[in-house]
Amino acid sequence: MPITADAREMQADLARFRHELHQEPEIGLTLPRTQEKVLQALDGLGYEVTLGTDTTSITAVLRGQAAGNGVDTRPAVLLRADMDGLPVQEKTGVDFTSRVDGAMHACGHDLHTAMLTGAATLLAERRHRLAGDVVLMFQPGEEGFDGAGHMIREGVLDAAGRRVDAAYGMHVFSALEPHGTFCTKPGVMLSSSDGLMVTVLGAGGHGSAPHSAKDPVTAAAEMVTALQVMVTRQFNMFDPVVLSVGVLQAGTKRNIIPETARIEATIRTFSEQSRQKMMDTVPRLLKGIAAAHGLDVDVDYQQEYPLTITDEDETRTAETVIEGLFGDSRLARWATPLSGSEDFSRVLAEVPGTFIGLSAVPRDADHATAAFNHSPYATFDDGVLADGAALYAELAISRLAALAAANAPAAATAAGSTLS
Repeated sequence: MPITADAREMQADLARFRHELHQEPEIGLTLPRTQEKVLQALDGLGYEVTLGTDTTSITAVLRGQAAGNGVDTRPAVLLRADMDGLPVQEKTGVDFTSRVDGAMHACGHDLHTAMLTGAATLLAERRHRLAGDVVLMFQPGEEGFDGAGHMIREGVLDAAGRRVDAAYGMHVFSALEPHGTFCTKPGVMLSSSDGLMVTVLGAGGHGSAPHSAKDPVTAAAEMVTALQVMVTRQFNMFDPVVLSVGVLQAGTKRNIIPETARIEATIRTFSEQSRQKMMDTVPRLLKGIAAAHGLDVDVDYQQEYPLTITDEDETRTAETVIEGLFGDSRLARWATPLSGSEDFSRVLAEVPGTFIGLSAVPRDADHATAAFNHSPYATFDDGVLADGAALYAELAISRLAALAAANAPAAATAAGSTLS
């Protein structure tokens, strides 16, 4: 039976599992209930399971039965799903709404986890066809906690006994593209993400006598505006920079000049050159404004996730698999990157691989206006689960077969030289 047909036989079970995850979201690096659910789903499938020491991560290795015996020579492929939720109060109204106050799977990680557990079953059933090993990376803490970095340091990329040859990740969207569309882009696919934390240091006083105080509020307001002007005047519009202030805090009462003001912003860049320039330019600008007002400022520029850069060959491989399973009408190749960011970028910086988008916008919704990821109204359609599971599994099967075939001539040559 084709892998897509097998996956669709699992659709109801995958949806139930996804609903269980959705109703009990967990945030950060410690997801004990989610970890327990995934371990139960993997139980009895023949995976070698390793649990994280600093996090509740799960690394599961399936040894292919069609591969050679030497761990050093058999190929390995990694498939990744992130598992954590967000601190968002759900307002979707679905009948499996989050039961945890203030937490929600608003970015679709519950779908990723369900799809990869489905792929785990599909792969186990086809173990005799696997020409190498598959590493499943169930990752906590993608939403700002660098879970991928933790798992890399704990050895996920070498869990099969050698460095994986290729890595694939997938991410669902609740908008952007029509339902069921797979999205790819070679090269820069997602922006880098950095955090800017600024404290303007003044001297408090009475609102009626600003000349006897050092007002941090007016300086902070000037800084917010100057940051936007700086982006438009010092950076190439064809290498864009996105800087958005999400926090602007100061004061307790209208007639009191406060001692400090707080600014927090997110910064997205699409090249390493612009990222480095921002790290130099922003502190200089803010310190100059503070000095002009006779104030001090504390600038904390935090590097977070790097650019998500996909490998061109691995992206073509994924596109070929998508077209083979679902037809070319289901594939969209993006012309420009998305300004979201991902810690799967850390995996792609270490090994060749690619990242694939999948639209889970509800069938009856307009993908151009539907609530996007991270919204309390973001709704993801269960209907993509089986196809996502099938794609994960087929990527591993077909890539391992190609890697084994490419390795065969070299192995034969080595054997011949040994015999001679």
